[in-house]
Amino acid sequence: MFDELEKYKRNGHFFFEKNNNLREICNAPKSGIGVYLIYALKKGKIELVYIASTGKITQNGMIKTRKGGIYDSLVNGKQFGELRNRAWNKQIIIEEIDALDIYWYETFDKNNTDIPAMTEGKIIQRFYEIYGKLPKWNKEY
Repeated sequence: MFDELEKYKRNGHFFFEKNNNLREICNAPKSGIGVYLIYALKKGKIELVYIASTGKITQNGMIKTRKGGIYDSLVNGKQFGELRNRAWNKQIIIEEIDALDIYWYETFDKNNTDIPAMTEGKIIQRFYEIYGKLPKWNKEY
């Protein structure tokens, strides 16, 4: 769906199911910056529910990232008012989701210099053009 993500060679994904420990299963890099997309797998259907980015570029061109990179943003970031590990477990129950499929892409590295927020914006814009709304878990952009 998002051809612009294909150029990022440092990427990966993992599944999160009810009662998983996000800290143990997350395979995102502990350095680096980029974007991540969360898909809900439910009753044989796949729905993109969240698009986000982590990391910034400072005025002098230096990378500004969380201490633990994309991994830290996923594992220690908050969603629905609490840490993702707990929040995702609750959402899986509330929305009767079978599993979450989390894809991450490092957008700023030795091969690419795409600012994460810019990439996030492009993806959200494309989603909006297709569906006329934001992904379910994105409250605003």
